[in-house]
Amino acid sequence: MAPDYQTLLLAIGLAGFCLSATLFASWMSARVERFLLSWSIGIGCIVPAVAVYSLYIDQASVAIGCLAFALQFLGFAFIYGAAYRFRSGKRARRRIAAVLAGCLAVALPPLAAGYDGIGFIVLNLLIAGSLVATAREYWRGRAEAPLPLIGIVILYLLTAASFLICAAVLLHDGKWVMGHAPDNWAETLNLIAAIMGITGIGAMSLALNQWRIAGRHRRAAMTDALTGLLNRRALFDRYGVLPVGEHQAAIAFDLDNFKAVNDRYGHAAGDAVLMVFADVLRESCGAAACLARLGGEEFVVVLERTVPDRAQRIAERIRQDFAGKLIPIGGRSITCTVSAGIAFAGKDCASFDSLLSSADRALYMSKRNGRNRVSLAA
Repeated sequence: MAPDYQTLLLAIGLAGFCLSATLFASWMSARVERFLLSWSIGIGCIVPAVAVYSLYIDQASVAIGCLAFALQFLGFAFIYGAAYRFRSGKRARRRIAAVLAGCLAVALPPLAAGYDGIGFIVLNLLIAGSLVATAREYWRGRAEAPLPLIGIVILYLLTAASFLICAAVLLHDGKWVMGHAPDNWAETLNLIAAIMGITGIGAMSLALNQWRIAGRHRRAAMTDALTGLLNRRALFDRYGVLPVGEHQAAIAFDLDNFKAVNDRYGHAAGDAVLMVFADVLRESCGAAACLARLGGEEFVVVLERTVPDRAQRIAERIRQDFAGKLIPIGGRSITCTVSAGIAFAGKDCASFDSLLSSADRALYMSKRNGRNRVSLAA
């Protein structure tokens, strides 16, 4: 091997070590995004794989070759597992183990039998396949952050292509038994592509992690921590600056005698009641409505492109479903009710604030008339 090839190997090792340390430090700072930990382990396995492969270049023994193969497969299996964990949020241990076991079972026998040329062809094909599978996982999750994820996919596919070229050149040469490490232009191209891939993918993965952290903070600022619904700020950010739609409706809800529940059973019981009501809202409205908790026991549902009859049916269904819920509290079950008021967009409700005010007036009409009922704004 030419000295330049050894220099490229050294560059990959150093780049991999720095990236692995950076990814691990990023994971340690929050310990939330575990895909960073898997990515760090995967790149960390590539570093000793490069070192062992350098030994194989100087002394092409079967044992050293098998160790270099195993470390590479382990690293790329963890990199694939990181992509799967990023997309799905699920543990990837079984997938990592399956990828590693499959690669070892296919690639090591020909190398151990002395057909090292076949072994290297299989090695390149399997690594290319794992990189394509990794790119596929990021492609499937690209909706979260299209720009960095598409960039990551492209870099993975380019790196996979360099491994395919290595396999193609070895197949063309037809040397099934070489007795030394492959030495051709494709190997040099592969190392350059790997350096570019490690650098680019590492930078984009760190940017992706920051994207997720920012998104998590943004969602936390716009979401009610107890119920998971939008909070007042998010509701007014969405509707407060826009003119009211022609067929828009707002339904204001207020739990009846909620203070008595807190006084009698405690605030934990009150929280349980609020969460049950939030679940009733989700079940009754689905994705066709905007659901928000304004504070305390006050909630609002905003319906787009709706008609009065439909809004009334939804409000009545929510009222009836909640009244029929048995809420377990400290070894017993209680029931609660809710009052509602409905307002529709019109010339008297030209802004979202006036629409909510009109729904509130209808809600207090329900309260005055005995609670556990739905009233329409005048």
